[in-house]
Amino acid sequence: MSNKNRRYDPPLLGVRVVDLVSGPMQNVGRHLADLGASVTRVRLAGVTGDTAFGPVVGGLALGSAIAARGIPELEIDPSTGTGRSEWQDLLAASDILLENTAPGSSAEATLRADSIHENHPALVVLSISDFGRDNDFSTWQATTPVFHALTSELSRSGLPGRDPLVPPAELPYDVAAAQAAFLTLSLYLDRLRTGRGERIDFSILDGAMQTLDPAYGMTGSASAGVPLSKAPRGRADESYKYPIIPCKDGFARICVLAKRQWHGMFEWLGRPAEFADPRYDNLIVRFRSPDLLPAIARHFAGRTRAQLESEGQRYGVPTAGLLTLDEALETEQIQARDYFRDVELAPGVVGPVPAGVAEVDGARAWAGDITGETAEPVNHEIWGKRPRTRRGLPLDGLRVLDLGVIVVGGDTGRLFGDLGADVIKIENSAFIDGARGAQGPAGMTPGFAAGHRNKRSIGINLRDPEGKRLAQELARSADIVLTNFKPGVLGTLGLDYPALEAVNPGIVVVDSSAFGPTGPWAKRLGYGPLVRAAAGCTAQWVYPGEPGTFSDAITVYPDHVCARVGALTALALLVRRERTARGGSVSVAQSEVMLSHFGPAIAAGKLAARGQEVDASPEHDAPWGVFPAAGDDEWVAVTVRNDADWAALCRTLERPDLLADPSLSDAKGRAAQRDRVDGVVSEWTARHEPLEAMALLQAAGVPAGAMLRAIDMPEWGYYRQRRAFRTEDHPHGTEPYVLENVQIHARSVDDPPSVPAPLLGEQTKEIAAELLGLDEARIEDLLHRGVLEIASPEPGTGVAA
Repeated sequence: MSNKNRRYDPPLLGVRVVDLVSGPMQNVGRHLADLGASVTRVRLAGVTGDTAFGPVVGGLALGSAIAARGIPELEIDPSTGTGRSEWQDLLAASDILLENTAPGSSAEATLRADSIHENHPALVVLSISDFGRDNDFSTWQATTPVFHALTSELSRSGLPGRDPLVPPAELPYDVAAAQAAFLTLSLYLDRLRTGRGERIDFSILDGAMQTLDPAYGMTGSASAGVPLSKAPRGRADESYKYPIIPCKDGFARICVLAKRQWHGMFEWLGRPAEFADPRYDNLIVRFRSPDLLPAIARHFAGRTRAQLESEGQRYGVPTAGLLTLDEALETEQIQARDYFRDVELAPGVVGPVPAGVAEVDGARAWAGDITGETAEPVNHEIWGKRPRTRRGLPLDGLRVLDLGVIVVGGDTGRLFGDLGADVIKIENSAFIDGARGAQGPAGMTPGFAAGHRNKRSIGINLRDPEGKRLAQELARSADIVLTNFKPGVLGTLGLDYPALEAVNPGIVVVDSSAFGPTGPWAKRLGYGPLVRAAAGCTAQWVYPGEPGTFSDAITVYPDHVCARVGALTALALLVRRERTARGGSVSVAQSEVMLSHFGPAIAAGKLAARGQEVDASPEHDAPWGVFPAAGDDEWVAVTVRNDADWAALCRTLERPDLLADPSLSDAKGRAAQRDRVDGVVSEWTARHEPLEAMALLQAAGVPAGAMLRAIDMPEWGYYRQRRAFRTEDHPHGTEPYVLENVQIHARSVDDPPSVPAPLLGEQTKEIAAELLGLDEARIEDLLHRGVLEIASPEPGTGVAA
């Protein structure tokens, strides 16, 4: 059945949200509204800003319009007696408050969020700001280039020998919004059993750092276990890992990482003798070969993208044609899944918008399919009775079975574990998680340690009927099951939602895949770089005016944000379970999450093609970009948003002549002379170290950010004050690992536990006895027959025996 014909049962019905947010972080409220929450946007006099965002077409800022679509709006003036009463009554009747007043501003002083939390202790308050509210950087200001610089993403974007390239769209805000929504809902779920709310001090920089492409987070299999902190200086050429190869009608991207993929590629090439040596089974040998990619390029030259995709599927080589955004929207997959829907964004303005970012029970999770349903308040029958034994961990008492692999699979489970859930990773050496890398089942890498901390591991052979039964038995006491297998695999294992629902009606099953569980591309082999190519993102990630300068080789976007979307939607279903006593299924398509981030640009293109007038104003003021700083490959992002920023910049640069120049007095004039402005800024930044330039500009109120590399981040003052990282000795690691630390900045929430990532099956015996009720003799028998598994390191070495 098509998902557009399935009835959507919104999981957050009955949850009441007051939204004061202005600007791109409005998408936090959008996430909650699409999941069924009753969101009310309030224009609170003296508090709510009016920051429109996104391209302007037909007089409408499309980012703002899409984020606010269908959400009712109120105007309240709390300085009047009537307004004050109305505001207090609204807060008393609400569950969640979203706000983004600037630290130190009059709006923050007027709102008094701390007092709101004290007077309404059951309210969950999400306070959003660029740099958080508890540190010496709290009054600093940021923009998209600044966030990219300070998260280290900028240091990995661009081509070798070229300037770093600011990635496309407004990705830092989009991914941070998903993180913020997940954290907010985790504390709301905890409130259902404790009766207590909390105030979250959420920094967009933290959210972007952890969710876009984290330098110290889970890494992909192509990293071969090498952390980003050990990457070479400059923008290294890593295009060989997921190479983009010219073909007859454009480009195609391939993935030849696993041995089986190489064997497929070898067959596809016609079994050439020059690559028949078994040493080519080794990933590093293939990476270093000067002849392999040219041979593949010759093979591809006479074939179209469609032909290559078809042949790649036949040979088991993940292959994606590199598409533009417009081409991606016209693919049979997007059309079949009906992902973009035409809606009225304003009177007379009808344009396409994404139909949410997840599916619930096979239906699109978006507010467009909510038709006035209401719900009784949650009754806390399940979670409300679950004891919390560890104070400060909001998800303590939750049990999660983690069948996920590589990045999105591993990171989703880690999110739950960091907040206190009992996360059990189910794995088997016959189908080993690629994130374990060359170290194998009994070794450890920094990426695996980051993505699988705070988990236990049980080794089960899911291909064995007895192993399947054991996994189903584990599901009996679980709340959530996570997987990112190719669609259909769970069903063959007897572990899909219908099978597990029969065992545990309250179970929530989350699956994440490249293109979604339905449609003609559902069973395509997909990796993040291939999804970026097929969804039009790679074509956007190029130097301005230089098609073909594809520069997304190193990032692992969108895996981490997809993990947040899956985790957020799972928590929403747990909220629904309090009403209905039943669980549900969640499906996340990486391609669709990514396309949602380009939603305003897509809508702008379609509306312009339909004759709507496009605002001729420049997209950005000048300067707006990345400028050279003193030192070897050192850079600083400098951005001007308005005339006030321009005046502050001119004062900092000690250039009163520029401030007095009438041709530079507004954004249009500055943009028309962008080269001149950029030249002046470059001359100044080149005389300053990047941290010094950043500090001088920020002190004047100009958004600026030094381009940090991964290795720089743990020592930068902001991250130190926010306790963003910690160093841990892993019992099976070869050196201490730097890992992310704080997830939620709130008074009652502790830092994540310090349980090291497990070896394969490290807790097999413990879990089998505790949760499956097996005695020692039975466990030993299952181990002997290979139904259960433990991979043990050789004593004292950390290497498998």
